[in-house]
Amino acid sequence: MPAEPIVQREESLRAHQFKVALLQPQIAPNTGNIARLCVATGTELHLVRPLGFVLSDRNLKRSAMDYWPRLKLTVHDDTAAFFRFAGDSRMWFLSSKGTRSLWQTEFQDGDWLVFGNEGRGMEPHVLEPRLNRAVRIPQAKGERCLNLSTACGIALYEALRRLVPSPGSPGEG
Repeated sequence: MPAEPIVQREESLRAHQFKVALLQPQIAPNTGNIARLCVATGTELHLVRPLGFVLSDRNLKRSAMDYWPRLKLTVHDDTAAFFRFAGDSRMWFLSSKGTRSLWQTEFQDGDWLVFGNEGRGMEPHVLEPRLNRAVRIPQAKGERCLNLSTACGIALYEALRRLVPSPGSPGEG
């Protein structure tokens, strides 16, 4: 008996209000990849200075390619300015120091996914007062942390999957 053909259908994400924030990112290609991810998912990207590169860096632009003009980007002068801007918004701080698993995190539309930088992660003065909001991505015991752009992609798509079911998924009317 011949196998049934695979029917491919185009799926789109619904509009959402998630935001990604990178605190003092250091590596231009990582930030460029995250910018591309944000464009592809319709997610705002917030960069918090100091940055380890200039925004005109060719490696940054090459990673984001022709997506850069469509990026919803906000740059904040420092961490304090970022937190003033975000106000009382609900935030999740992605960190290997988190005790809450990504799988147990209850995301809501409008949440912020906040990431530290590639070298130091999140500064203790930022993370420690917010440990109840620190989320870790499960990985094999004893292994090194994930690349920043990989971690961002995993976390954002998990949040989207939980919040915004794809068309035709159970519960879709």
